[in-house]
Amino acid sequence: MVGKMRESSASPNGSFTSAMTLTEEELTYVPKRYILPPSLRPDATLCNTCLPIVDLSNLQHPLLRPQIIQEVHLACKELGFFQVVNHGIPLSVMKDAIDAASEFFDLPTEEKRHLLSSNVHDPVRYGTSLNHVKDKVHFWRDFLKHYANPTSTWIDLWPSNPTCYKRNMGNYTMAAQKLQEELMEVIFECLGLNHNYLHEDIAEGSQVMAVNCYPACPEPDLTLGLPPHTDYGMLSTILQNHQGLQIMDRDEKWHSVPLIEGALIVLLGDHMEVLSNGRYKSVIHRATVNSEKKRISIASLHSLALGKKVRPAPELVNEQHILSYKEGSFSDFLDFISEEDIVEAKYIDRLKINP
Repeated sequence: MVGKMRESSASPNGSFTSAMTLTEEELTYVPKRYILPPSLRPDATLCNTCLPIVDLSNLQHPLLRPQIIQEVHLACKELGFFQVVNHGIPLSVMKDAIDAASEFFDLPTEEKRHLLSSNVHDPVRYGTSLNHVKDKVHFWRDFLKHYANPTSTWIDLWPSNPTCYKRNMGNYTMAAQKLQEELMEVIFECLGLNHNYLHEDIAEGSQVMAVNCYPACPEPDLTLGLPPHTDYGMLSTILQNHQGLQIMDRDEKWHSVPLIEGALIVLLGDHMEVLSNGRYKSVIHRATVNSEKKRISIASLHSLALGKKVRPAPELVNEQHILSYKEGSFSDFLDFISEEDIVEAKYIDRLKINP
């Protein structure tokens, strides 16, 4: 009987049913299409080691900056991940962005349907799972993705409802872009490059806001909000209102990322792995869900402009570190995910010369 109930909740003919809608229906079970194979389900085996937290308050202090550079270098080399505090983005700006996102996802589906799209090339799109039309197994997530840099170019395409969305999210995206430029300078120094390396390309690069909603889930042990994956870009910063993000270390062990008030999560992406010629690796991460709270996360995904190729920095290619990656762009990544299932294929493997 339970099997029949689970099956009956599936969307007929691939039609759209959001994760928020399922939550509002107060289901006591996860519909069949959300149940992952046992090998992919989250388990309780997590490492409890302390994850790196970098205080940026003294970043511009000439005597203290080298210590911050060293902390970031170790975090990038060992994990591809760290959290930053005292990063300059006010708590009020972060809270307003979370509130605007939460209000958007709380709207009735009919208020959001005009933004619904499964076309990964659309500059603004609302959806569920990864791609609800193609996904073999669905993920317990609704999302809104939109381009953001420069904000003035894209903001008119963003949602007008709720009315605070453009203002609140605009303030946050501009602050996140500025922080990303500062962090890129730090990471380039970590790699032994000039801190102004690719400065104009970074400032004029792409910024995609992935605004995610993970509703409370009746059976969180059977599903995920997002499967294990790496981000395509150079750098991602993530703002979250509840714990749920997990990262994988180099020993393939999972760590739950703690919620630290005011902190932002920094993840290295595939294009940073390429640019560093493998000195730094992109970090595998996933989103878990819980049975009690709706979780909001706002990921600011940064890379070079849409068609601009990222290639290994010539200074990082030598006899000890031979050229190991092909060039790739954000546009190439969009083509990749329009053809491939990211659960089964990895974008970074396409860029490795000897995978």
